[in-house]
Amino acid sequence: MNKCTERIYNGIWKENPTLVQMLGLCPTLAVSTSAINGVGMGLSSTVVLVLANILISALRHIIPDRVRLPAEIVVVASFVTLVDMLMEGFTPALYESLGIYIPLIVVNCIILGRAEAYAMKNGPVESAFDGIGMGLGFTIALTILGAIRELLGAGTVFGVKVMPQAFTPISIFILAPGAFFVIAVLTALQNKFKAPSATNVREDGLTGDSMAVIGFAKKNDNKPGSAA
Repeated sequence: MNKCTERIYNGIWKENPTLVQMLGLCPTLAVSTSAINGVGMGLSSTVVLVLANILISALRHIIPDRVRLPAEIVVVASFVTLVDMLMEGFTPALYESLGIYIPLIVVNCIILGRAEAYAMKNGPVESAFDGIGMGLGFTIALTILGAIRELLGAGTVFGVKVMPQAFTPISIFILAPGAFFVIAVLTALQNKFKAPSATNVREDGLTGDSMAVIGFAKKNDNKPGSAA
């Protein structure tokens, strides 16, 4: 598996930003009331992710360290503004449905996190594929959450009636508590089947986050001049 393919695979499965790393949960829980909302939010974030990663990677040797984060925010905000205007012009219904969460892509920790953690350290091509992988992972997670909530809360998926006529919609799944119920069940299933998850505890009692911290500490300990 080459590096570009690996970035896409990791973003969709091993490092899925929503279902594995638990990032960007605010828009995830807020807009995933239907499958179409999930697709719209996910794809718009993907476009911003890819474009921002490419530009930040191309400018990584030019941007001074002391203004690194402000520069990244300016780049992301510029692309978010373009996406916001395009959605308002071409998909007004979806734009109205997503509302304030389109402009708030600027402060989405997934996008800023990938810009800081990956695009600032790798070339434009690899960064583009990293953005595609993370964006697709975000889109898939949002679509799954939205489809489940729409199915249970309205009896439809993508607006198409799929439940029998006798089915009584469980309206709580369209409301805020329904989002927490669904993501809690998905996380529980991940842990049950030992799938990648930020909350999945290993046999030695450590989570993935704990292992990352331990690995970082060991790396620093091995540096010349580090304290014993």
